[in-house]
Amino acid sequence: MNKLQRLLQNKILILTICAAGIGGTFQYGYNISIINAPASYIQTFMNTTWLERTGVPLESNVILLLWSFTVSAYPLGGLTGAVVAGPMAIMLGRKMSLLLNNVFVIIAAALSGFSRMAKSFEMIMLSRFFTGMNAGVSMNIQPMYLAESAPKKLRGAVALTSASFTALGLVLGQVVGLRELLGREESWPFLLASNVVPALIQLTALPWFPESPRYLLIDRGDKESCISALQKLRGTSDLSAELEEMLAEQAAVKGQRAKNPWELFQNPSLRWQLVSIVVLSSAMQLCGNDSMYSYAAYVFQEAGIPRDKIPYVVIEHDYRLCWSEAAAAGGLHLHGRMGHCLHGRSEPAAGVTGVLPTEIFDQMSRPAAYMICGSLLWFNLFLVGTAFPFIVKSLAHFCYIPFLVVCVCTALYVGFFLPETKGKSFLEISEEFKKRNFKTKTRAGFYKGPEEIKTTTL
Repeated sequence: MNKLQRLLQNKILILTICAAGIGGTFQYGYNISIINAPASYIQTFMNTTWLERTGVPLESNVILLLWSFTVSAYPLGGLTGAVVAGPMAIMLGRKMSLLLNNVFVIIAAALSGFSRMAKSFEMIMLSRFFTGMNAGVSMNIQPMYLAESAPKKLRGAVALTSASFTALGLVLGQVVGLRELLGREESWPFLLASNVVPALIQLTALPWFPESPRYLLIDRGDKESCISALQKLRGTSDLSAELEEMLAEQAAVKGQRAKNPWELFQNPSLRWQLVSIVVLSSAMQLCGNDSMYSYAAYVFQEAGIPRDKIPYVVIEHDYRLCWSEAAAAGGLHLHGRMGHCLHGRSEPAAGVTGVLPTEIFDQMSRPAAYMICGSLLWFNLFLVGTAFPFIVKSLAHFCYIPFLVVCVCTALYVGFFLPETKGKSFLEISEEFKKRNFKTKTRAGFYKGPEEIKTTTL
């Protein structure tokens, strides 16, 4: 009976992870990759549409400019989504925010799916903006939801599945974009609109699973709903220790309200936490990994790979990435966050970046921390995507040396300044950072001066 209960308990947690991931960070990877296959077809559509409107074809540099606007709409929407994710997580809750986030994808799918029929390339640009908004919200809220729902011993490995779903989305996006499937010229509207399928799956599946227990107890003060959610996620095992830990965290933030991002910068007790998420969130994109997907065809073509074979090479790369993500979950459980950041590749280590704000910020600061983290991620994605062609033009085969420098500097910061969080409660992690933030004051506090002399009697 105990084995059956344990199996059922693990099944519910796994299904919760899948329901959150398929419409969450999966969409981030999927929508990055599906735009590559129809790039030339969409540019032809832009020129043809403009010719029908005005009778004058577009110049090649204007077509390239319109295409750059289309590509840039995605990180711009992501930045917008990252900003609104914090208020959504506070007001609506983690699960409800993920559910409502699918509205952005449904709008995007409708716009891109009917764009050719409406003879409007502007609809594609707007579609990419809404797609980015969906990714911006999910990249912030999904790791928060999973990390708050997982047991302490599995928290890192569970949250790392956000990066695993990103890698899975990258692979499936490349596969669906093959000429044999939806990569033909007549099929590109259906390819861009295919992101509605994961959204509908999540809308069907996620309502059956519980809200984050920590959100229910600490943010809403609903102890009964919290216990009910814990029982669904953990089975009938003893919940007293975990509930006691949550009640202690609730007491620690009692009377406080959810903080705004600028308030975190004004709080000296959060100095090293902010530095850590700024460094790791920036490094997640400045490592140059995502530039591989934006310019994959160009990079492999320069490497001498035939043009018709490039999509299959990219799929092989993404397939290997999926396996590295699976290995990363085990590595995180064995070696901890710090060791994983030092030894992992850029994409697996991105999973650590996703869970880090959950672990090092309390419940009232967490949504604001994710807003900062997500904003940096999307801004740097835009920055690298814009600068990468010029870096390649200047450095040629040595174009990844600047990204190598970023990786080395980030590894040094993690090794020397980021404390290990594996197996620790949120309050224990908070105390660890408190020692770092007030190290000088703590050391000075050991000497309290001479005691008052109350007698001269020897």
